[in-house]
Amino acid sequence: MSALQFARAALLSLAAVSGLAFSFSLDDLSDRDAGLGLRAALNKGAQTAVNQLGTENGFLSNEQVKIHLPSILEKARPLLQLAGKGPQLDELEVSMNHAAETAVPMAKTMLIAAVKSMSIDDAKKILTGGETSVTDFFREKTHDGLYVQFLPVVKRVTDRVGLARRYNDVMEKAERFGNVPDDQKTVEAYVAQRALDGLYKMIGEEEKTIRRDPLGSGSKAIEKVFGLLKS
Repeated sequence: MSALQFARAALLSLAAVSGLAFSFSLDDLSDRDAGLGLRAALNKGAQTAVNQLGTENGFLSNEQVKIHLPSILEKARPLLQLAGKGPQLDELEVSMNHAAETAVPMAKTMLIAAVKSMSIDDAKKILTGGETSVTDFFREKTHDGLYVQFLPVVKRVTDRVGLARRYNDVMEKAERFGNVPDDQKTVEAYVAQRALDGLYKMIGEEEKTIRRDPLGSGSKAIEKVFGLLKS
């Protein structure tokens, strides 16, 4: 059974179990429609998130995903400000957010590849996995690869800030005592992970919008599949 055939079968099974009534016959939903709907939703979620974040101030002006200083620096902020380091802290925070927006457009190729690789099992998870199943799909398929891609891009931006380099030096020494969170050992590791968190967060927001209003997506393919799940 192909992934598209499975998608249609899964929809039919969901309808049979829940006893839902639809405005049109499920027989009208072809294997092709089911596959197109799933892939259209995946592509729309990915494209929208990348377009929102991979632009000037895409992170900095969005409180949902804005990257704040690592907690270690936030706790030390009052003392650092007293020592005249306030402007450097602000510079670092802005730089981290710009680094994330620089890295995010790189995700488009891998996200699209993930959509094309959708398997029968993936289709099942998306159809039955709840309101964040599209987001979960992308996280599972792309997180590790994108993290590796993001790191050098982020580092090139954050290394321009002196405080970032000093932070990394201090954390390298502190790590010997084993009291540094893994995601805060370097500025670039911290930002790369937060950039991914923001990317999946915005994919999730778009997914919720699609599920809530399939018609509003502007895609007939999405409307057919997610309209059934919403009914």
